[in-house]
Formats: sequence, C-alpha cells, structure tokens
Amino acid sequence: MNASLNVRKKRPFIIAGPCSAETEEQMMDTAQQLKTHCSIDVLRAGIWKPRTRPDSFEGVGEVGLEWLVNAGKLLNVPTATEIANAKHAEQALKSGVDILWIGARTSVNPFAVQEIADALKGVSVPVMVKNPVNPDLELWIGAFERLEKAGIKELVAIHRGFSVYKHLRYRNVPNWELPIALRERLPNIPLINDPSHITGKRDLLEEVSQKAMDLNYDGLMIETHRNPDAAWSDAAQQLTPENLAILLSHLVLRSNEVSGSLNDGLQDLREKIGNLDDRLFEILTTRMQLSQEVGQFKKENNITILQEAHWKNVISSRLEKSTEHQLSERFIRQLMDALHQESIRHQIRVMNPPKNDKSK
Repeated sequence: MNASLNVRKKRPFIIAGPCSAETEEQMMDTAQQLKTHCSIDVLRAGIWKPRTRPDSFEGVGEVGLEWLVNAGKLLNVPTATEIANAKHAEQALKSGVDILWIGARTSVNPFAVQEIADALKGVSVPVMVKNPVNPDLELWIGAFERLEKAGIKELVAIHRGFSVYKHLRYRNVPNWELPIALRERLPNIPLINDPSHITGKRDLLEEVSQKAMDLNYDGLMIETHRNPDAAWSDAAQQLTPENLAILLSHLVLRSNEVSGSLNDGLQDLREKIGNLDDRLFEILTTRMQLSQEVGQFKKENNITILQEAHWKNVISSRLEKSTEHQLSERFIRQLMDALHQESIRHQIRVMNPPKNDKSK
C-alpha cells in the first residue's frame, strides 16, 4: 500500500496496534478484533524493541514485518513500525511497511537520526518522529530538519512524554508546554499524542487522550493488543480493541473555530485577562526595581545575593497557600523559581556590573 498519511483529513487520526509483534497469530487476531470493534487509520507494531535493560524481549526482528504487513491488508490500512537505524529502514521498506517512525531513544541522538535521513534520501515515505526522551525542544526540531533536508515531505510529530525518575503518576511526564511550543514553531507538522507511553497504565489513557484532544492534537497513537495482560512488552499500558473502541466513543471533540456571538463573548473574557496581564507586568516591573534596591543594600553591606534560609522560608510559605489561591503547587514552584532567577539577575547587575552591559 502506497501510504499518504494526510493526518489532518479527519480528527482524531487513530494509530493503533500492539506494542510488539509477537507471533503471526497474535498480529492477525489483533487486527481481526480491531476490524470488528473500531475503525483505525494506521496499524502499528514494534518489530525491533530498544529496551532499557538487556535480556528483555527486544522484538522478533525482520520475521515480524510480514506479519505486520499482512495484518494491515486485513484491515485495509497502512502499517507503521519503529526504526532505529538505516538497516531497519531498508528492511521495513523492502517488506512493504508504509510508514516509519523514529522512537524517543533514537531521536535523542543526532548521529542516528542523520543515518536514517541519509538512508531515506530519494524515498517517498511518511516518517513520524517521537519526542526525545529528554525535554529538549531544539533536539526534536533538529530531527525534523534533518529529515526535511533528506527530502522527506510528510512528517508527523508524536508526543510520548519525557523520562523522569519514579514519577508518582506517569511513566513519562507529558510536559505539555513542549509539544505546544513545537506546534508554534512547526505549525505545518501534524501532532499525535501517545497516551500509552505517557501513562504507562491503561486506566489513565482516556484522561490523557481527552486532554490531547482539548489541546487540539490531530490524533492518538494507542497500543492495542488482543490480550494485553499476556503481552510480551508493556502489558500494563495496552488495551483490547474492544476497550479502545469504548475509549474513542467517550472522547469529546470540541471545535477549534469560534465565530459570531461566541467569538464576541470570548473576546470580552480575553480582554479582561489581557488587562490583568498588563497589571501583572506592572507589578513585576516594580518588584524587580525593589530587587535592584536589595542588591544595592547587599553590595553596600557585603552580603551574598543568595540567602538560602530566607529563600527556603519564602518557597514554603507560598506553597502552603497554593490551595487557598486555587493554584497547583507545581505552578507556584515554577513561578517562584522564575521570579527568583530574575531577581538574582537584577541583583547581579547591581553588585557586579559588567563593563559593557548588553542585557539591559
């Protein structure tokens, strides 16, 4: 099948299938269940699985490509698999896989991305790029630029979250501000959310999927297996095709277009917010003027800029009031850290003014 994704032809664009191709029977049975219960746009499966630890299941390898392609024919949809090097790309395309995706462990490595880009020169194939494992927007954008220079014209971004150590809620934290920033920088590249890898557990899939839809993502990539609990990899985050259909039926799709009286009402609210923003910036300007006075006081009295005990007390008191102000502790912490760093910058300019200060 000669695939052209045309992701924005419908919403949500759904990519589904098992984390890993395990056996031919598993692939065909999963495809048959998908055909019975729901409509998808692309069938996915991992053939080569880059695992964190050795001696774990790392995919069946090239033999699974034929299973994936045949399962796609059963559904009459394009197929997609992850590649990590030029050899993977060659084998996948030779076997008839329609779409390639570059995983998070590969997109973090510019050398690996360039190798793949070089191997795809002159090839007309859609390529999806997952965000790097670490929250680095420029690295993610760099992967797209390398592929564009190789002549790849159909690119798609996949947001699968970012690695952290033992997060209480997510397998990979979403850091929603990163994909939002990517869309601002690269508005013509469709954006797909991968709630399976963000959550790591099936009971959170619907919540994250709905948030992605409310943030105007173009689609979802959700791992789907005929018997998730028996899956050879990432069992906890996979759904049965029947439960995928239920999840999709629960999604509320809201319009991105606002017109007429609705637009008037929204503009009134936005103007009020804008007025408050103006006042906030006036207050911040006054605050930083006071920070400069603090810097002058410290300079005159030979006091260090950073006062750890004072800063610890400030943070503690602000966090204690997060519930009272109906603001999240995470937001309070980020805001106070940003204010603190800007305050330090102003104090440094007073205490240690450079000979040629271009930051003013």
